[in-house]
Amino acid sequence: MSRGLDIGRTKYIFLGGKGGVGKTVLAGAVALESAQQGKTVLLASLNPVHSLSTLFMQNVSGGRFCKIEGVDGLTVVEVEISDLIERYRQNMEARLKEFFKWAEIPINPEPFIQIATTNPAFQESAMFDKVMDIMVNEGQNYDLVVFDTAAVANAVRLIGLSKLYGLWLARMIQSRKEAQEYRLRLSIRKEKVMEEIKKDPVVADLLNLYDKFAKTREAIVDPEKTRFYFVTTPESLPISVVKRFISMVQSFNIPVGGVFVNMVLDREDVASDPSGYLAAKLEEQRSYLSTIERDMGQYIRGYVRMYPTEIRGIKALYNITDDIRQYVPS
Repeated sequence: MSRGLDIGRTKYIFLGGKGGVGKTVLAGAVALESAQQGKTVLLASLNPVHSLSTLFMQNVSGGRFCKIEGVDGLTVVEVEISDLIERYRQNMEARLKEFFKWAEIPINPEPFIQIATTNPAFQESAMFDKVMDIMVNEGQNYDLVVFDTAAVANAVRLIGLSKLYGLWLARMIQSRKEAQEYRLRLSIRKEKVMEEIKKDPVVADLLNLYDKFAKTREAIVDPEKTRFYFVTTPESLPISVVKRFISMVQSFNIPVGGVFVNMVLDREDVASDPSGYLAAKLEEQRSYLSTIERDMGQYIRGYVRMYPTEIRGIKALYNITDDIRQYVPS
């Protein structure tokens, strides 16, 4: 078992897991440790309910790229989902209206726009578009980008989109070219057809999207560039979620970096509790820790103990990085 945060040449790190297992804390620890190693790091929160301001005890809200005071090389951003979805909706609306206009379809496009921008996957599509933007554009200014993902259900759909999105874009581009080629051949010489197709703003927009997608997809499946780490606690449901998540990620040929086990009770803490509750909880955790070792032992990169207070501030995060490197459950 390889312990610790051996990031190496990795460019993108994703932290996933069930809601409430401490993904943000672990993402913060990974980002902090990497910055301490001399890397320039961007930590991007994709959670609908952000907590980076609380974690670092600095105001980093509002979708701003904020440097963390006291840590050279560490920048964080909380991606604002409401603003993101509205911009994505406007872009989608503009593309659909342009499509209908150029296709000369004499119908009202508004019902189609309403369907396209209110479907259940719209939020995940918008978020994936932002992930692509960060990876292809803003992320190039940093040595490492750490993504604190939303709860596991959203993250799974996000990963799935990395394949489906490309298939959809390729088909849309091909369909648009075929429609334009057929229309243009009726009105201009054959040698001018492709020249005119390239001027089509819808084709240009789709080609730009596809180029951005192709670069993102290439990076996501490259084990030298990307690693997905997962966070679990010694409990039944989080363990099951991570096991399913690992299988899901591997089915998309996305490299798994490892698993962090969070909120582990320590024997010394249990001894100070006269009620006996923590002693019973410790025995329960031991059983689950055995399950984690048995089923995911090759992936374990570190354990983090249960702390009596909320993890807040740089000093507390250093305790987490120390745990990952050294702590072994007693």
